[in-house]
Amino acid sequence: MAVLNVNGKALNHSADPRTPLLWVLREQLNLTGTKYGCGIAQCGSCTVHIDGVATRSCQVPVNSVGNRKITTIEALAANGTLTKIQQAWVELDVPQCGYCQSGMIMAATALLAAKPKPTDADIDAAITNICRCGTYQQVREAIHAAAKA
Repeated sequence: MAVLNVNGKALNHSADPRTPLLWVLREQLNLTGTKYGCGIAQCGSCTVHIDGVATRSCQVPVNSVGNRKITTIEALAANGTLTKIQQAWVELDVPQCGYCQSGMIMAATALLAAKPKPTDADIDAAITNICRCGTYQQVREAIHAAAKA
């Protein structure tokens, strides 16, 4: 058994050390908010935070994580209270199909932690996730709204 620090808890898993973190989170730890999209770290659906940094988990071998802190979408809302970014997402009707949204929210959360008042250029540089529904303008508006909240 190996141990991961996920959402503030020490969680055991028995995955092969080369298994991508995404699959350990979803299949062994039952944290299915993190989505599989492309498998080549391009779409961003699998974005989690590792020590606060937005990271595409589909290309991270679980053995490379060590004791670093992993945060998934499941840990953002505390006691049913949405974060500012989650609330802005709801208020501005960002999601359409919703598949990319957990990864987008994780990327936006990391951006706001690093740059509390991001410019459009900051947002464009940090949010490289792919949204097949094309909600990029709503994403930008939601990030600005969360920054002002």
